[in-house]
Amino acid sequence: MEKAIAAATINVVEKPNALNKAPKGVDNRIPKPELVKMVDEDTIREVPIDDYKEAALCLAQAFETDDVARYFIDVPDREHWTEQQKWDLHLEILEYVTYAHCLKGLVTAIGPNYGAVALWMAPGGVNDDMLTIFRSGLWRLRYKLSAEGRARFFNEFLPVLHDTKAEVLGERDPDAWYLVYLGTKVEARGRGYGRKLIEHITKVADKEGAPTYLESSNPANNAFYGRCGFEFKTRIELARGEPLEGGRRPGMNIMVREPKTEKALRAGSRR
Repeated sequence: MEKAIAAATINVVEKPNALNKAPKGVDNRIPKPELVKMVDEDTIREVPIDDYKEAALCLAQAFETDDVARYFIDVPDREHWTEQQKWDLHLEILEYVTYAHCLKGLVTAIGPNYGAVALWMAPGGVNDDMLTIFRSGLWRLRYKLSAEGRARFFNEFLPVLHDTKAEVLGERDPDAWYLVYLGTKVEARGRGYGRKLIEHITKVADKEGAPTYLESSNPANNAFYGRCGFEFKTRIELARGEPLEGGRRPGMNIMVREPKTEKALRAGSRR
């Protein structure tokens, strides 16, 4: 999902460095791109777990009016809620999700005041185990969401994401890099931050020969992702809610970037 739109040297390491060190009791065997220490605000850096709220705030602002992000909040049994109450829940959801990716994923940022943030899952990674759900606070959504919100999130949204990714990627599903969220604050747009965050990982994917997968909730971003090498595969729509303007329903475009071979990369550099 993506609302809007100097990269570090990348090496894949088997041992976590200081930035990648996992909290006690958390499996951190999945190699991560090695990130340099921040030397300026345009350096891509991994978000430490202590800063998850700042990263989540960036995503919450970027997705504030997103149809899919609001799908669990703008529900008939919460019509009496104020916009402030809805914003607070929206922010909480992104905090839980961001924390989960700090524990069992990769959260990267660039720009001043967390201008742009990306949430990634590495190949073979999962963050829906019971320990991560408990530590991140995701379990609280069973009580924070309304009855309709829970049905939309747990019974519709999560299963369709899982099933679609497995169907589109097939046997390559465990080998893929997964861009879960990419968001840029309004004041940080137009600086190429989103592209830098994507290319930081797709360079790794190219070396590994791995595809990169994403769901984009804003069709206007298809062109941006196309320039980053992604191709549209299919669209999924969420059916429990009322149709939006024009009759369309909230949904996501599924896009995949195939790994670039060294030969193709050399040819591209000569153009």
